[in-house]
Formats: sequence, structure tokens, C-alpha cells
Amino acid sequence: MSRASLTILRKELKDILSSRYFLLLCAVLALAVTISLVIASLDYHSRIDDYNHYVEALRQSGGVPAQAPPSLSALQLLRGSFEYLQIIGAVLAIVIGYGLLAKEKHRGTLRLLFSRPIGALDVAAGKIAALAIVWLIAIACLQIIIMFTVRFVGAASLSSSELVKLSLSMADAWVYLMIWSMLALGLTAVMRQPGISLMACFVLWLVVVLIIPQIGDTMDPDNQVPGGLFASLQVDRSHEQDVMAHFSGYETARNFLEESSISKHFERASFAFLGVKEIYDRQPLSLIWGDTWKDTGWLAAGLFSTTLISLTQVNKRNLTGRKMK
Repeated sequence: MSRASLTILRKELKDILSSRYFLLLCAVLALAVTISLVIASLDYHSRIDDYNHYVEALRQSGGVPAQAPPSLSALQLLRGSFEYLQIIGAVLAIVIGYGLLAKEKHRGTLRLLFSRPIGALDVAAGKIAALAIVWLIAIACLQIIIMFTVRFVGAASLSSSELVKLSLSMADAWVYLMIWSMLALGLTAVMRQPGISLMACFVLWLVVVLIIPQIGDTMDPDNQVPGGLFASLQVDRSHEQDVMAHFSGYETARNFLEESSISKHFERASFAFLGVKEIYDRQPLSLIWGDTWKDTGWLAAGLFSTTLISLTQVNKRNLTGRKMK
């Protein structure tokens, strides 16, 4: 990285980390993640208490409990927290990526910046590196908050294996948020009116984060009944696959629709590591990775593509209307 890029990196880091607007948005995201975790913990303990009262009453009447106690791993408590990261986090990422260029377009400082002796990629490299560090700090803080809340509110401790799975899920979250920030940065560079780029980003967010995943979930027959359609019909896994084999065209269409959403790939990978999907709960990491490496691969491809867009579009010609000499 050149000296000019490092100077831009330090300036952007200082601007972002001292921005009250940025700190407020991060605080809202952290609060949403924490509240979701606290509510999930309280709900689980309430179910445990209800079960214990049920067992005690049954024993006093001479009966034997036939139901197993509620089973929930500590990582499964994070389902709601990751849904907030998926939805609110993407909005925050768009705002931060957009703000990096929009503020300078409004101030009219870009011509002054490009009048300095800098390389063609220095501005883009400095801003992208600043975004990467900011999100790394934010994700690290969120992981610490999550571990603290799970330990002291959820009254659960994370094993070394669960810590690795949580860290991998948070790494996927970093990639996911970077994708949205890179997209917003690139579009803001391409479009002359910053407001239009922000609007375009939110339209994409609406389609990719909300509409496509919702359609995919609605098309999933197992989501039509609480607890799962096949579980409610007492159909085991092998017979479920036999039934779905008769609807292969429908399943292919549903899967294609879901795979067109980067948000769905983030959900699939993170929910598998957290054990939110029952088939991955307490399973070895090798098994989970074997089933979900494609989703992480799509996230990596998304980050590569959007970073390439930002690197090639954040330039003097797009931002000032002049070519680099």
C-alpha cells in the first residue's frame, strides 16, 4: 500500500470512528443483537422452568415424565441476533459505504484530492482498507458482547468447538457486511447523484435481503407447519427425501431462487455453524463445512466482485469527470 493510500486510510478511520452518526448506528445494531439474545435466553429458561414444574407435578402424582426436557445449545440462542445482522447490518453497511464518497461529493473536496500526486488506485485502496478495518473492529466488539451475554445472561458457557463455530459465523458476517459496503461505495462512485446511488442500494437490499429469501421460505414445504411439515407427519429423513424426489423440478426452482440471494448464502452458512438448523446441531465442524462450503464460497465471490467494482470505479474520471494524467 502506497503512502497516499495509508494517509487516506488513516483519515477515513478517524472520520468514521469519530462520527456520532456511525457510533449511533453501531449502538443500535449492538443493542438489537443483544436484546434478541437476552429474549432468547429468558425464553429458554422459562421453558426449562415449565418443564421442571411439569416433571415435579407428575412425580407427585406417581407418574413418569414421557417428554424429554427442552434441548437448546448456546449457539442456537443466536438465531435472532444473526437475523438482525443480516437485515439491519446490511442497511448500516450501505450507509457507511455510501457515506465515504457522498460526504466528499457534497463538500466538493474530490477535485482537491485528485489534484495531489497520487496513484490511480490510491483513493480506492485507502477507503476499502478503512472499511475492512472498521467492520473488523465492529465484528470483534459484537463477538465479545455476544460471548459476555451468553455467559452472564444465558448462564451458558461456550466450548472451544462452539467458539470456533461462532468465530466462523462472525467471519461470514464480516464478509457479508463488506459486500454491502463495497457495493454502496462502487455505485456512489459511478452515479453522479449520490442520492440515486443510495436509493439503488436500498432497492437491491429490499430484493436481495427481504423479497427473495421470503419467497424461497414460502416455497419450502417444511416451513408451512411449525416444527416442520415432515416432522409433524412423522416422516423420517430418508422418506422425506423420497417424497421430495417427486418434486425435483420444484425444488430446483426454489433452490435457484434462494441461491440468487447473497443474503440467503450468509443465512445458510451462519445458521449451519450455529446449529440453528437441527441437522447441524452439535455436529462436527468438518461435516458442517462439507455441506456449506459453497455458501461461504459465494460470499467470497461476492466480496471479490464488489471489491473489484469499487477498485475500478472509485477513480478520478468518475469522481471529477477528468482522466488521470
